[in-house]
Amino acid sequence: MSTAELAEHLQRPALRRVHPVPLQKDNQLFLGLQDPCMLYPQMMVVPPQAFQVMQFFNGERSVDEIAGTLKLPDMAPLVELVKKLDEFGLLWGPTCESLEERKKAELSTTGAFAAGATRSLGEDPAAIRAQLEKWLDEAEDAEIEEPIAGVIACHLDFARGHPVYASSYRTIAKGPKPDRVVILGTNHFGLGDGVVMSDLAFESPLGRMPVDGGIVERVRAASGRKLFVDILDHVPEHSVQLHIPWIQHLYGSVPVVAALVPDPVVGLLADDGARMGVDEFVDVLGTALAAEGGRTLFVASADLSHVGPAFGEPAAVNEQRRREVETHDRAMLREFISGPGSLVAKMRELKNPTRWCSVGCMTAAARLARPSAVELIDYRQAVDEQGNALVSSASMAMLA
Repeated sequence: MSTAELAEHLQRPALRRVHPVPLQKDNQLFLGLQDPCMLYPQMMVVPPQAFQVMQFFNGERSVDEIAGTLKLPDMAPLVELVKKLDEFGLLWGPTCESLEERKKAELSTTGAFAAGATRSLGEDPAAIRAQLEKWLDEAEDAEIEEPIAGVIACHLDFARGHPVYASSYRTIAKGPKPDRVVILGTNHFGLGDGVVMSDLAFESPLGRMPVDGGIVERVRAASGRKLFVDILDHVPEHSVQLHIPWIQHLYGSVPVVAALVPDPVVGLLADDGARMGVDEFVDVLGTALAAEGGRTLFVASADLSHVGPAFGEPAAVNEQRRREVETHDRAMLREFISGPGSLVAKMRELKNPTRWCSVGCMTAAARLARPSAVELIDYRQAVDEQGNALVSSASMAMLA
């Protein structure tokens, strides 16, 4: 089989982001290639050797060059692998783009992102509400009397993160129902390097949470489509989804404004106007909110440090490392409390040594909410028994 039969975009194959999932069949190991955006209805499965070959698919080497590097005696399996990856939409090119457009059309028809991470709560609304209420009851009352403009919580799974979610939402449970909730999350799996806003609703086991159409249209009128170019990034993203049931439990069907905010320390890869950076987003959304009026509650879905072998560190997390991380986290939280610009400056200076993943959504929320003060309610570290990974988070209230 010759490479001449490959389409032009496959001559130098470029692999999209995929997540390998170990699978067993007939006592043999295979890898399922999980596409975060789920462009294709089925998952492609390959042997581990094929996945090793795919590491060369970076768009810089031709298929012939890859075959030469690997000293392959027969080109046919390599060519077939490239063609199959393209069929599943896992390579950059027209096939992938066509599948993306089809996915966007499907989402537009349904009008909402399907429930993803929130399915872990189960399917019974009554049982889910009982569980959320139990977690809220178990959280310590911060006894904040002042009006609250917003909260900082986490985006850990509920099993590990429910104390932080609950301590954040308990502070606003007795407050008035807002006209909308702005949820700012982190883009873990997507491709957009700018802010990615949703113009679609969100499903959860408690029902559909509508989008604030008035705000969306004001933002679109002011800035065009660049906030929505990478909307498929919301399909696999859990940082917004995990807050939907809490808000539904407290307020019912209140409109949301949801956006994934990148790290302002890093900045845009290409300043070509096709995407929107954090500063412009804060200006555009702030103007839209002021024009629309009403009461807005801000939620920053923010995990903090990520340390341990799972995140590239050589040693398992021990007690000393936990203390080091807490000392650093609390120092950075003090910077945030003193002002969002202070946190960004300090993270830029220190080069974010413990991999905080949510500087963007935290600082954007604070700049939009303009709190009179910020209070730390709770700080926690989630660590597995083997010390493979530590993820820290905090519950904070932004006072009006």
